[in-house]
Amino acid sequence: MDSSELSPKKRFRVPPAELFKIFLYWGVIVILWVEFFPAFQHDRYARDIAFVFSFLAAWRYLWWFTHFVRARIYQHWAYPRMRAQADEAWNAGWRPQRVCFMLSTYMEDPKTTELAIRSIINECLNAGVAASLMIGTGDRFDEDVVEDVFSRYRGAVDIETIFVRQTQPGKRVAIGLALRALSRRRVHGDWPTVFMDGDTILAPGCLQRCLPLFKALPDLDALTTDEVAIIRGHKWFQRWFDLRFAQRHMAMQSHALSRKVLTLTGRMSMFRTSRVLTEEFISTIELDQLDHWLWGRFRFLSGDDKSTWYVLMKQGAKMMYVPDALVYTIDRVDGPSLPRILQNMIRWSGNMLRNGARVIALGPRRVTPFIWWCLIDQRLAMWTCVVGPVAMIFAGLFVTRLAFLSYILWVLISRGTLAAILFLYAGRVDMSFPLILYANQLMSSILKIYIIFRLPLQRWTNRGNQSLNIHWTLSERLKRLMAQYLTWLYVTVFVLFVLTYAELVPMPHWESIRAFFGWR
Repeated sequence: MDSSELSPKKRFRVPPAELFKIFLYWGVIVILWVEFFPAFQHDRYARDIAFVFSFLAAWRYLWWFTHFVRARIYQHWAYPRMRAQADEAWNAGWRPQRVCFMLSTYMEDPKTTELAIRSIINECLNAGVAASLMIGTGDRFDEDVVEDVFSRYRGAVDIETIFVRQTQPGKRVAIGLALRALSRRRVHGDWPTVFMDGDTILAPGCLQRCLPLFKALPDLDALTTDEVAIIRGHKWFQRWFDLRFAQRHMAMQSHALSRKVLTLTGRMSMFRTSRVLTEEFISTIELDQLDHWLWGRFRFLSGDDKSTWYVLMKQGAKMMYVPDALVYTIDRVDGPSLPRILQNMIRWSGNMLRNGARVIALGPRRVTPFIWWCLIDQRLAMWTCVVGPVAMIFAGLFVTRLAFLSYILWVLISRGTLAAILFLYAGRVDMSFPLILYANQLMSSILKIYIIFRLPLQRWTNRGNQSLNIHWTLSERLKRLMAQYLTWLYVTVFVLFVLTYAELVPMPHWESIRAFFGWR
């Protein structure tokens, strides 16, 4: 791996090629607008449809703008105050007596494992802290790599290393065993505990920026940091991740203004140890499950980070996002990228839907009103994002061809504007962002609508390609048929609602309903 790939985020830059693409992109929009606007003015149906959907668009993008404003407030006002308090404690000589690391790995690429372990060692050396490293493994292969790295630092660093070999498959088992092993040791409740994946690398200064926050903020229970993905695969797959993490960087700062976040990512999060060694916390990670009205009780495969987040949300814990602390995650993509993207989106969407509903049930008082509404908005957005395509297809086919052109123009303008904001958080201009953003929103909405009635149907390609084995008895087959029926029912009602809202079909009157059923 080239060391330049692990360099800190660079200042915002606009490459000449991307500058040319900006002019080309917005030039196309101007040309379409000039050609389209006169015809649009004389087409009453096109004007009416645009007017009707302007209210929905205003709501969605004002909500997006709210996140942007909150993120700027957090970045330039709220967080600097906390940063100053933390730096004061660090510069005064405060250090935690020990830092606990909980790292899980399974048949990871040796070079990646070496980089991850070396980053922990270097960060502990630079910060001047001792550490206990609990490594949950599933094979001797990973343990040999770790031992080889530590053999080069023998005597140079005070890091206690303990391997916890899991006896059952799954990352959740590895984390649970490692935490139980940690709980049997004499650890102080105020020591920070770092959760890491085996493919995560701490950027220089990460510990120094995170650790003193637990001293400066006595009520802080957990935090997570900025993240950069390094993809071994197609360039557009890297761009997709860059876009997602730019969105994440903005949204996390908006959420953190409420002293909560929407996920404590499993790639790297830090907790106050007293929170993670409770029986409730550990058992939830090991065997989290959900009672569903259709599917009954089923357990979760992936989404351990959502489980830990749910436990802390239930306890009313305080959380934060550290925008100037950075970790790198390395992912290798062999073969076509699209199937891998779909697998990731299905897993992430499923985790969000499985956990979002039960956190919403906690109520706005415990969750905080803004975060509570963010969770509701996630469920609304999966429908509102497909309103435009549905209306455009029917309006374009049956009313006016200008609907196609007006929708394309709207997508180019709206996603181009949103992408311009995301450039600030990505640290660079990439004119593939507008199109990837639209495709990501549309695909995510469609997958969530499909998954919402099929929450138990999980598959996790990591750690042995796990899946939840469902024995397709007659009862289970009937449940699957019911899920298909409900999906088509909801989609049909949704389409009819959109067509009625867009005035593409008339609103049914009571007299017509009576006539249809033959009532007198």
